[in-house]
Amino acid sequence: MPPLRLHLAAPPGHGAALAAIRAELGVPDAFPPAVEAAATAAVERGADRSGDTAARAGRRDRRDLELVTVDPPGSRDLDQAYGAVQRGSGYRVHYAIADVGAFVVAGDALDQESRARGVTLYSPDRRAPLYPPALSEGAASLLPGVDRPAVLWTLDLDQRGALADVGVERATVRSRRQLDYRTVQATVDDGSATPSLQLLREVGQLRLERERDRGGVSLPLPAQDVVVGRDGALDLRFDGPLPVERWNEQVSLLTGMAAAQLMLEGRIGLLRTLPPAPPEVFTGLRASAAALGVPWPGGCSYPDFVRSLDARRPSHAAVLAQAARTLRGASYTAFDGPVPDQPLHGAIAAPYAHVTAPLRRLADRFANEVVLALAESREPPEWALAALPALPATMDAAHQRQRALERAIIDFVETVLLGPRVGEVFDAVVTTAAEGRATVQLLAPAVLARVDDPRLEAGATVRLRLDAADPGARRLTFSLVEGR
Repeated sequence: MPPLRLHLAAPPGHGAALAAIRAELGVPDAFPPAVEAAATAAVERGADRSGDTAARAGRRDRRDLELVTVDPPGSRDLDQAYGAVQRGSGYRVHYAIADVGAFVVAGDALDQESRARGVTLYSPDRRAPLYPPALSEGAASLLPGVDRPAVLWTLDLDQRGALADVGVERATVRSRRQLDYRTVQATVDDGSATPSLQLLREVGQLRLERERDRGGVSLPLPAQDVVVGRDGALDLRFDGPLPVERWNEQVSLLTGMAAAQLMLEGRIGLLRTLPPAPPEVFTGLRASAAALGVPWPGGCSYPDFVRSLDARRPSHAAVLAQAARTLRGASYTAFDGPVPDQPLHGAIAAPYAHVTAPLRRLADRFANEVVLALAESREPPEWALAALPALPATMDAAHQRQRALERAIIDFVETVLLGPRVGEVFDAVVTTAAEGRATVQLLAPAVLARVDDPRLEAGATVRLRLDAADPGARRLTFSLVEGR
């Protein structure tokens, strides 16, 4: 399934169905009163008054930095603020991460509820945040024009974009502006962007080159957008990432790789790991590409082949959907002492840790406490150490629920979208087929569907009749139309 991207709005007539999906999957609704009270108390206390004074001492004033946030339009839970300057023939990148740990008291209702939730969950009409909005969209969010506590990374790169030096510390920062991807892309393209944002392109492109050098790959999968129109109607669209999204992603990956290196050197931490894909996966992918008429030259590596694909072309998008199977099996690895036998994230082709989204992902709060302690040559706080062994299972369960929610939402929207078109015939490409079941991608609208028919083969272009659309069961039923 391609990545899901939601444009939050209230879809008239669909609220009850979406609420039923959330209830079915155990997505939390409101926060319990005790959790809201804990959040209010944390805001009133202010940053660095949670009781862990040793970890909070010495916060630097870095409000001089020209930082901006770059996120989807309308975002309020702002985890990262970026800035960069030229440094000799290289670059200095500053990446400020929301310091959630400055507000949360270990063991209190706020801490316990966040451990139960694991991640922020998004639906078309609402979000179920990891922390109450008073924190996640208020006091802890890196909103523009206000002072905020942050975990500040200073990443020095050489002229090739390779990491030369790294520093991380607690700091007070102030974001100058809240920007969205399309605005930044437009200003970079027309030359009106600030020097720091122009450097985002330079650094991002260099980091993509370094990714290629080490054998890593970022799949340019088209996102499956759930859009609510002005009339309240739901729609689905495929939309590839803008270049600026990939550049910004590279800065986040760079930070996570720097964090992982600190953890491995300090022999304690929480890595995001992905074992290498078995050879048979690539054999199957090569066969699917051939069936779809997408050339894969013999001497072309898997990462270079993926980079050559254009997600806007249906046949290429189908291959990319297949290629996503190589990224299955990601999890977390906690360690305290000997380093893991397999510390790598296979897609990144390097050790990597989640540290850049603490407002939306539980593990990052604990990982940040570890790297801050390691950078200061002190022991991490006991509450962070005690949590490490259980975090992989906690996060795996949270991500599983996130994927189930996304799939259920897409299934429901597809049935609503196609309900009035029962009986129509659609052109489609078969993306996967095994044991009589196939996944097909309609050429229009942006729908992925499952079809039971042993005659379907991966790579085939077919015509399908929509026989039924059941929003209650979230199920579409198609049948193969013979001939053209």
